[in-house]
Order: sequence, then structure tokens, then C-alpha cells
Amino acid sequence: MSASLLHEAVAHNKARYEEYGPWKLLRLTDKYHEAPRGSVVIDGKVIYGYPSIGRILRLATGLQHQFRAPFWVEEKVDGYNVRLARVGEDVLAFSRGGFICPFTTDRAPDLADLRILREQPHLVLCAEVAGPGQPYISGHPPYIKEDVQLFVFDMMRTDQAGYLPQPEKQALLEEYKLPAVCCYGRYRPDQVEEMRALLAQLTEEGREGVVMKEDSTRDHRTKLVTSYSCMDDIRGTVDHLRDLPAEYFVGRVLRLALFLEEQGEEDVIDVRRQLGSAFLDGLSRAIEQSKREQRVYHTHRCRFRDPENARRLLRHMKRSTGHAHVAQRRLEKEGEYYVLEFDKLHAAMSGLLGHVLGGGLVFD
Repeated sequence: MSASLLHEAVAHNKARYEEYGPWKLLRLTDKYHEAPRGSVVIDGKVIYGYPSIGRILRLATGLQHQFRAPFWVEEKVDGYNVRLARVGEDVLAFSRGGFICPFTTDRAPDLADLRILREQPHLVLCAEVAGPGQPYISGHPPYIKEDVQLFVFDMMRTDQAGYLPQPEKQALLEEYKLPAVCCYGRYRPDQVEEMRALLAQLTEEGREGVVMKEDSTRDHRTKLVTSYSCMDDIRGTVDHLRDLPAEYFVGRVLRLALFLEEQGEEDVIDVRRQLGSAFLDGLSRAIEQSKREQRVYHTHRCRFRDPENARRLLRHMKRSTGHAHVAQRRLEKEGEYYVLEFDKLHAAMSGLLGHVLGGGLVFD
């Protein structure tokens, strides 16, 4: 797709012009022709969006139905999706929705050797950023104890849809020593037992799941998450369930039930206890927080190289977070970084608990 065609999307209310610092860009707010939502035109380049990947809920039937050829299996990391691209002399990080992410743009030089984008400026790195020190979600992989890490999982070229083939991507990862998601190898659609054993191992390790990428020109993709991921999502978000759609929790309970039934988990009674604890412990935390502080919130703590990027992040989140209200606690220099602490207030849950704990009526 040409940049001019993307500009036409504005007339169809599918895109909008925006600014970020010195940069002017066009951001696709909805799919237009073959360009996914989140595609961007900036400095004369088209940076295609990263499309959503469908998930399978049954391993045995899903592999046979979805894949016509062997597929690569990579770790699905519990974080947020970004695309890193060179724009002029800068390296910018674009979110799934096509926004320039102030946090990732600021920290990118810490997280990967960006020499690849200086030497090959038409490449785009598709990556996941994860860890307790990120500003968007509360969950993170248990093997990241502080701050954040970046994991490259795909590469694209500017002005082109699609991804680099696996061997070419792997060669570039090794040449530039880039951090990457774990690749578990190449599987056939009939290797159900081998995939089942892998997922059991990943559940034990507290990993989110896998992405499967067909080794063919079709390059079909799908994903599957572990029971650990379902439980961890519920545990991490149930304290603000009124701020999330019911489908968020229904989907995770269904995935958990299907995963356990197919995997043949022996200690299902313990899993049931864990599921009850995931719901009730989170709600208990929210109730205690409401009683103590009259609000329900999560506090995030992020490191920045440049304090202006911290302020940009807060402005961005106040515009785009929806029901969660963002309030800064502090922004101070600590060692070589500026540390930003801010709260995400969950308004619906805060309002409900404040009402009922104060003796208010609730009508079913």
C-alpha cells in the first residue's frame, strides 16, 4: 500500500494526523485495504501495523485445522507489543495502535543494540516489552524481577506488509546479538503430544504461552496460552473487574477449563482452589484498599533517561487510558535514571466499593 492511499483513509475516518515532538505522522485507527490498524506514515515511510493473531483453544483439533505445513513455535511473552523503526536520525517505538510510545522510545537504547536500524534503516523490529517496570499492564513474566526487557519476535521492512522469513530473521538476530523470544523449534501438525508436553513445561515455568508460525509462503499464525497465564491474568486484574468487560474474565475461565481438560491435569482440585483464590484474593485486596484509601488503584514505577519522555507518557495515558484515571506521584532523579511513579485509578470499582462499604443499596 502506498503512503498516498493511506492518506486517503483520513477521508473515510480510518486515520488521523498527529504530532509527536518534531514528527508529524498519519496513524491508521482502523484497518484500511490491506493495512492493519496501527499502520503509520511518517517521514515518507509506511510502517505497517502488527495484526491481531487468532488463538486456538483446542490443541489436537486446532493444529490439524490451522496448519498445512510444519510451523515454528516461539514463546508468547507477557508484555506489550511495539515496533521499533528508524525515522530520520531517531529510533521511535510504535504501539499496537500506532501511537509513538514515549517510554519504549526513551528506553530502547538500554534494551537492545540499535545498530541494526542504523545500518539497515528499512528494517522494523517487532518486539514485546515486559517486566514490572513498564507502564501499561500489571502482569509480567516471573523470570523478570525488575525494570523491563525487550524480546524481538518478528522483523518487517518499511513500505512492505509481511515479515522476514524465519531463517533470515534468525540470522539477523544472531548477527546483531539482539534479545529475542525463545524459539522452541519446528513442529508438525500431527505432533500433538510433543506440543502438549511443551505447554505443560511452560505452565510449570510460569510462561504465558506460544505463538505458532507456519513455515510456508502463507506464513499462517496462531497462538495458545497456558493455564498459568489464564490464572495470572485473573489474579492481576480482578481487583478492578468493574472497569473491564465481562468477556475478559469469561474468556479466561473458558480457556483455563479447555486447557485443563485437554492437558489432563492430575491435580485439578488444586487448580480449582487456585482459581477461587485468584478471584477472591484480588477482590479482598480491592476492598481493603477502598476501606483504607477510599479508592482502588495500581501504582506503576518506570525508569526514564529523559524526564520529558515521562511527562509525554503521562499526557498520552491521560488521553488514551479510557476508564482508568492517571495521577502522578513523583518524578525524581535516582542514579542515572529519572523515576516516574504514578497511579492508575479504577473509577468504576472505586465508585462501587465506596458506595456499598458506605451502606448504599445495590439492585440486582
